[in-house]
Amino acid sequence: MTATAARSGDRIDGRTWRLCSVIAAGAFASGLDATIVNVGLAAIGDALGAPLSLTQWVASAYLLALAVSLPLAGRLGTRWGVRRLWLTALGGFTAASVLCAAAPTVETLIAARVVQGLAGGLLIPTGQTILGLAVGPERLGRVMGTLGLAVAAAPAAGGLIGGQVLAAAPWPWLFLINVPIGVAAGALGFRLIPRFPTAPPVPLHRTGLVLITLGLPALVFAATRWGEAGRLTADVLVIGAAAIVALGWFGAASLRTDHPLLDLRLFAAPAFRASAVGAFFAGTLIFGSGILFALYFQLGRGLSPLDAGTSLLGLAGATCVISPFTGRWVDRFGPAPVVLVGSVLATVAVAPFAVLPADAPVCLVQALLAAVGASISLVATPVTVAAYRAVSAGQLPGAITQVNILQRIGGSLGGALCAVLVASAAGGPAAGFHLAAIPLVVSAIGCGVAGALLYRRRGSAQDGADGL
Repeated sequence: MTATAARSGDRIDGRTWRLCSVIAAGAFASGLDATIVNVGLAAIGDALGAPLSLTQWVASAYLLALAVSLPLAGRLGTRWGVRRLWLTALGGFTAASVLCAAAPTVETLIAARVVQGLAGGLLIPTGQTILGLAVGPERLGRVMGTLGLAVAAAPAAGGLIGGQVLAAAPWPWLFLINVPIGVAAGALGFRLIPRFPTAPPVPLHRTGLVLITLGLPALVFAATRWGEAGRLTADVLVIGAAAIVALGWFGAASLRTDHPLLDLRLFAAPAFRASAVGAFFAGTLIFGSGILFALYFQLGRGLSPLDAGTSLLGLAGATCVISPFTGRWVDRFGPAPVVLVGSVLATVAVAPFAVLPADAPVCLVQALLAAVGASISLVATPVTVAAYRAVSAGQLPGAITQVNILQRIGGSLGGALCAVLVASAAGGPAAGFHLAAIPLVVSAIGCGVAGALLYRRRGSAQDGADGL
């Protein structure tokens, strides 16, 4: 199957849907490992004789490694080919999972998690590039909606799946469950992923590489530490300031070179710029709501982490149910109207948490959570599709990388801000929940602003450049 052939007609054939399923399997495995170990940290520490202060790096190292590899996804995909990169990343992720399971010490496990995170961070943006090149802009919404189902479900299901695994098997199986997924997806991917042309080699912008591989993980780390500490500690301020300087320097250096690691000139296009704003606020809404409502069930209702994770299934479930429909609506009506509807629904669903008591009726809470989950799909998928439609095929790998980075930064900051507000509120957790709902409402409104900007651009170039 070639990209040209995939564009003929509006119908998506069975081979393309099988390709989408394979890419989604890789994305699911990568997202699952971001949260599945959280419920197993105590068990891992007991088995390996390590304190929790050290064992928590089993989770943190993976998230930081994801941030390191994201900026490289576009360049490596352009240089090596997205097919080779995705298959290599999946193989590395699967092999690292085996190393994690076999780790004799917690230090070895942390090192293996770094390798796993570096590979896992390449799977989602590279998979999105493959799908974008394979189906073309007219049908991109449907396949991205299906992929969004896996991306949204995996982190939310991590706690529940991890708890069930630990109830039946020792901690190494938290990682070994990735092996059959990786082997099956790799075998099918080798058959189904098309061979797309690679770009001629260009000089590597070493200054940009150093700056962003230092700055982006530092920013994620500072945001995570801020959320854990519940206040702005000295290390958060120092590392955060250094990260902002490094990323600012990266931006300035990228604009001065002919071969940047990330082409920031894409932001000159109004449609891409609006989509990027929406991606940032969508990330804040997704990760902020996950943190806030997990704390709500644990601190407000006194549930265990596993029970709290189970209570969040309505949030993830609604996202999964709506995601396939979202893709169809985007292809039919365009991204802008869907984003606007999603932002209104998100605002209406989140705002009540600014006044609801911690012991509000469970049925009301679950109904609001389902509405939040549905709204997440209605904003996240359309802004992503709009960004990809706004660029040419040659610019797609870089555009996807930048959108994923913005979602990661927005998610880190949103999650940290919600955690800080809950922990530091003068009136205790109940008052903190009320305060933490406010930035989520702001995020929903931010998505609406992005949707309005996209709506204004809808008449010109059909939501962007149709060069994809």
